[in-house]
Amino acid sequence: MSEPTFPPLTRPAIDRDAKARSDAGFEAAFDADPAARVVALHRGTALLEERVDGSAPRLELRHPSELPAPLLRCYLGRDTEARYELWLFDEAAAHGIEPEAARWEGLRHAAAALDGRDAALFTAALAIANWHEGHGHCPRCGATTEPTQAGWARRCTREGNLLFPRTDPAVIVLVTDDRDRVLLGSNALWEQHRFSLLAGFVEPGESLEAAVVRELGEETGLPVDHVEYVGSQPWPFPASLMLGFTARLESGIEAATATPDGEEILELRWFTRDELVGALADITLPGETSIARWLLERWFGGPIGAPEHQVLPWTTS
Repeated sequence: MSEPTFPPLTRPAIDRDAKARSDAGFEAAFDADPAARVVALHRGTALLEERVDGSAPRLELRHPSELPAPLLRCYLGRDTEARYELWLFDEAAAHGIEPEAARWEGLRHAAAALDGRDAALFTAALAIANWHEGHGHCPRCGATTEPTQAGWARRCTREGNLLFPRTDPAVIVLVTDDRDRVLLGSNALWEQHRFSLLAGFVEPGESLEAAVVRELGEETGLPVDHVEYVGSQPWPFPASLMLGFTARLESGIEAATATPDGEEILELRWFTRDELVGALADITLPGETSIARWLLERWFGGPIGAPEHQVLPWTTS
């Protein structure tokens, strides 16, 4: 099997068209554009088209004239067919747009089946909506802030200073030993028997490679080397950028000395490829939208397990 080029939420699809964000008349021009299309978002879910005869899921992209006024709007970008905005709606407006709850679906469940354009639009829409939700007040003076620059900044209503979206970098690491076994851990916040790669946030003043070594030391007690960057993807739950690495257990270190920290990580297990397949009836692996699954299947050499072993995406990487 050929290796997938991009992690699931990193498929390139749209031009973000950043220059257009500063146009004073952008909103009016967008609303009047016949090619304008809106990603409708409500409480972390997006409106999907009605599926007919097993059709693949797609975002239902409506013209602005078909929708009520939103709580928030943000320009997402363009492609050769249309220009796109996020519009965020409250409960009542969302129900009026589409009362069937099943038509509103979260990114974790929908993204793996969406095409590149829809996955990119949904990911960007959720990320920027999450940022706006947490930045309604100025961190310097406490005054309210208001959206500006087509939704890509907020301005303090008292001091006029601008706030811009921030992303929290986190490393996630596929660790192998000299037998090419992979190390998986079970987090204290997860249900029992859920295993994934080890991950952690990058601390201020720290390089990505140093974060890999530190996190693995803290969570497993193991020293690693051969730290190599593989790829990244956004993870807007609420605002992370997952930076994927591989690392090797240092020569001469016994794999059996891996010790979970007992706080974040409760259990650690090494798996060969055959052992991982054999454990699928008893453990749950990362969901298909996560970079953890992509890294794991990259090591494995293809999809892991039969279709009945594929699980729905879950809440962490």
